[in-house]
Amino acid sequence: MTDAPSTAVLFDIDGTLVDSNYAHVDAWWRAFRVTGQSVDAWRIHRLIGMDASRLLDELVPDMSDEDRDTAKQYQAAYFAEHMPRLRLLPGARELLEAVASRGHAVVLATSAPENELVRLRELLDAEQWISVVTSGEDVEEAKPAPDIVQVALDRAGVEPGNAVMIGDAMWDVETSVKVGVVCISVMTGGVGGDELRNAGAAAVYDDAAAVLADIDDGPIGALGR
Repeated sequence: MTDAPSTAVLFDIDGTLVDSNYAHVDAWWRAFRVTGQSVDAWRIHRLIGMDASRLLDELVPDMSDEDRDTAKQYQAAYFAEHMPRLRLLPGARELLEAVASRGHAVVLATSAPENELVRLRELLDAEQWISVVTSGEDVEEAKPAPDIVQVALDRAGVEPGNAVMIGDAMWDVETSVKVGVVCISVMTGGVGGDELRNAGAAAVYDDAAAVLADIDDGPIGALGR
């Protein structure tokens, strides 16, 4: 019986491994219209990856509880329409394999709901390399609250100083900083490199393929040294 890894790489999925952020934008935009709200798509995009309740607080603070629930339900339904068309981002699956081959635990640290997570895992087709998975059912509040990263670390049995997080959003960086985990950012979610660095990202890459190309010389390569 082999010992469990003492190091881990935590992966956000939406916008990091799977090209889904703009599908989320479209789903929210359409959901707001159902409830009589007009919210510009760029404002929605700025908050993708944030906890849904916080997103609603930011974009439509005066919305009634009933309309908030309606918006969430329609967003989920509209995003489900996109799921058959989602695709992996460049290097996503190869990066998971490379991380596992170097002896690190591969952790999917996402707060996606279970029904979406099933589709995302099918796309990744990487179960043989994945050690730990989280979902929205594991926490009461998603990013930028630190809960999901802490749950991921606890399940992996890894200390914050022995982990690296990879994400595409400001919220991934903020969450990691709160917990004490080094964060690598990719720009496949549509957020600029300067913003991600200013938020505290230790390194910024175009996409997962670029992280893979630098895997031994970047923050992942420093794990366990």
